[in-house]
Amino acid sequence: MAGTLYVVATPLGNLEDISARAIRILGEVQLIAAEDTRHSRKLLAHFDIHTPMISYYDQIERDRAPELVERLTTGTSIALISDAGTPGIADPGYRLVRAAAEAGIPVVPIPGPSAVAAVLSVCGLPTDRFAFEGFVPARTSARQRFFASLVNEERTIVVYEAARRLPACLQDLIGSLGPEREIVVARELTKVFEDVLRGRAGDVLVRVPANVKGEVTLVVAGTKRPVPSAPPEDLDAAIARLLAEGLHTRDIADRLAAEYDLHRREVYERVVKRSS
Repeated sequence: MAGTLYVVATPLGNLEDISARAIRILGEVQLIAAEDTRHSRKLLAHFDIHTPMISYYDQIERDRAPELVERLTTGTSIALISDAGTPGIADPGYRLVRAAAEAGIPVVPIPGPSAVAAVLSVCGLPTDRFAFEGFVPARTSARQRFFASLVNEERTIVVYEAARRLPACLQDLIGSLGPEREIVVARELTKVFEDVLRGRAGDVLVRVPANVKGEVTLVVAGTKRPVPSAPPEDLDAAIARLLAEGLHTRDIADRLAAEYDLHRREVYERVVKRSS
């Protein structure tokens, strides 16, 4: 029988955040594929886990994934872990998961810590819809293009950034999105020196220490939709015509909202009022 690939979330910093299930799985599998074996060895030692490890990081992921899939097909169960958080979320993992799934190998998530989920839970911005954009580009020109592409993004945006580049990152963010855009800078989440700064981008930039250290997760409020203009006067005439043709209220709302570039709810309420 084939083994199982377990995708195991590990603590961002505070070791108490690991789940009992994760500890059990890490101790039961025959092999752990770790982003950095030196880093993960400290975690395993803390929980008295002695499972053998193999390196699995970005530069070797493409070549190592087939090797691990072959071991899985011969009955070896493997746990995939990253340095911190959930594998595959801006960390190595998707190639192995995809290859294992295509080979018919069970892939089981062992959920737990994630910097994205952690920061969203405390950011104080809307989280019903959000966009995770991974790491901010390191080069200035690419970073500026990156933020320019997000000008019209209405969802809350989450990105990762290197601490040493945070001031320059915020300056470029302000250049594209403006100093009034609400942001949240979360540094060293779950660790001893955890720090969360909230406010307008221009104000937060001033409060960021000159020599920022640690892991940084940045949340940016989405752009606000412009207030819709008043419906054109001939909208009522169009509604009356379509009602006379026997179209349903919902169909009229859909059609006219698209035609006049209006919110559907606004048109729907107007149709209901005209048909009553």
